[in-house]
Amino acid sequence: MSTQSVEPKSQPPADVEPATDPAPVPGPAPAPGPPAASDSVHVTIVLPCYNEQDHVIDEIERICKAMDGSGKTYELLAVDDCSTDATLARLEEAAPRFPNMRIMAFQHNSGSGTVRRIGSQQARGDIVVWTDADMSYPNERIPELVEVLDTEPAVDQVVGARTTEEGTHKALRVPAKWFIRKVAERLTNTKIPDLNSGLRAFRREVSLPYLRLLPPGFSCVTTITIAFLSNQHPVRYMPIDYAKRAGKSKFHFTKDAYRYILQVLRMVMYFNPLKVLMPPALWLIVIGLLKGVFDMVVHFGYFANNTIMIFVTGLIIASLALLADLIVRSRGDV
Repeated sequence: MSTQSVEPKSQPPADVEPATDPAPVPGPAPAPGPPAASDSVHVTIVLPCYNEQDHVIDEIERICKAMDGSGKTYELLAVDDCSTDATLARLEEAAPRFPNMRIMAFQHNSGSGTVRRIGSQQARGDIVVWTDADMSYPNERIPELVEVLDTEPAVDQVVGARTTEEGTHKALRVPAKWFIRKVAERLTNTKIPDLNSGLRAFRREVSLPYLRLLPPGFSCVTTITIAFLSNQHPVRYMPIDYAKRAGKSKFHFTKDAYRYILQVLRMVMYFNPLKVLMPPALWLIVIGLLKGVFDMVVHFGYFANNTIMIFVTGLIIASLALLADLIVRSRGDV
């Protein structure tokens, strides 16, 4: 068995004091910032703010008062979408009064859909609430929406279904929204009392796969509704009152209504293309067959060119529908 010799450690001379580290020089205190990412909250309220200087603080007071009274832990994420008025200044001035408010400022105007997407992605709460800062939605009822999700685990989203229409261009908006809603109901096989309400609460974990699909504009609320319905995530509707908005509306009827229709079709195509493509394909095939029978009776042994075109077009669309459905099923995110 081998042994190792251990040399004794050398001692410093008696007249030499051992070196000591210099005392650290205190530096400046860190600037206060948003709460640490580990701070746990139950609800995140995403509030897009764009040129809302005259009423944004009143809306924040209403939301915070309701949430404080509910006893639920929360954060209010107020996102200034590069306002051209004093909205951001008002938010920063009021920040000390609202310890649960977090302010995010965009460098350029990106649209309410982008605000809600980024706000939901950065939310710290298990439940995300979307609403507006224009005093139109009864935000004092936000705890009621959250309570439904807390007490009913099977429900993944709660939407405030408006019982009246108080927006601009009312005579045009009502029939247009009814038509778009009926198209969405037909394509999703679901009754939808309000397709594009801006007041809703949903489970953040369920929404994460669909946030990247949100468009930058108003149709983001339509998108998140159809995304949940198309993937069998239960949605509950709660009737709410709807007031005339404060300030100037950012809704442009012709442009935004057109975008709503396209977004409904786009979302259903994304999740269930057979719903969009297969019905017209089958109709064309049936019409082509009936037209072919008619041609055989009237002109035996002769098929008109339009008969062949109708039938072949139906086959092509049906093939595209099956191919699109195959792509959707192979994605793995539905």
